[in-house]
Amino acid sequence: MKKFTHIKTISEFHQRNRLSKPEHPLISLVDYGQMYHDEMLLHFTQGFYSIAFKKNVIGKWQYGRQDYDFDEGLMSFFAPNQVLDVTIDEQQLKNKPSGWILLIHPDFLWNTELSQKFRQYDFFNYAINEALFLSEKEETIIAQIFANIQHEYASNMDEFSKGIIISQIGLLLNYSQQFYKRQFLTREKNNHEILTRFEKILVDYCSSELLTRQGLPTVSYISEKLHITPDYLSTMLRHITGQNTRQHIQDKVIEMAKEKLSTTSASVSEIAYGLGFEHPQSFSKLFKKRTKLTPLEFRASIKATSAPQ
Repeated sequence: MKKFTHIKTISEFHQRNRLSKPEHPLISLVDYGQMYHDEMLLHFTQGFYSIAFKKNVIGKWQYGRQDYDFDEGLMSFFAPNQVLDVTIDEQQLKNKPSGWILLIHPDFLWNTELSQKFRQYDFFNYAINEALFLSEKEETIIAQIFANIQHEYASNMDEFSKGIIISQIGLLLNYSQQFYKRQFLTREKNNHEILTRFEKILVDYCSSELLTRQGLPTVSYISEKLHITPDYLSTMLRHITGQNTRQHIQDKVIEMAKEKLSTTSASVSEIAYGLGFEHPQSFSKLFKKRTKLTPLEFRASIKATSAPQ
């Protein structure tokens, strides 16, 4: 079993990677090529954000139990206290890694415009299981921003330095969000395949005894079947359909409820229990929320439209 380590401070990160002391206790820009890779931590969390822009990554990484694809990627984003796993690849140790890792302690963001925004970026919130790939043009843009941060960080930091660095970090995040959206679009075929598999898993579950015995399928259940993280699944679904995973599950249940209300004489309670609801009131509340009608109002409307004229 891998030994678990929590790197609490940026200074500790420097010490463990045989780097000189950071210029500032709450922010650091590390030369990835200068890190001591032979003794990389294998199972760890960090008490700070890290934004990496690097090539020839050492080791095979897992982020939240999912493989993190660095094969072509250049950028990665990790938030505090997220579990990272690294398997050392002896062959990769022969590579010459290069690039930068920007380390940012949450305290550095206090009283800045970014203090509440960091977690709003999807690439920090969900374990998106691939690095951000960059075109040559995009790489040039990102490299310039890191160079700007390096210039300010290496200078004697004064009262204006923090504001300048914060503005550059904001620019870096905004460009990254734009580039990730482009990357998502290039993977639409794969995402649509996931959507097809998602629909089948949902239909199979709702058609089985699991629905009655265990209730509505959870987001975690479906994401595990798809071998992707729950937040990645929801973000992918929102991108393609405009709805998250939970909303899709609810829509499927409402679709089944409508069929039963319109084709059987079962009571609302019987339908609710059959669809895995512990309390009929919860079913009725969800049904009205999604359709603007109560189950009985829906049934009455169906009868009215199907009555002979």
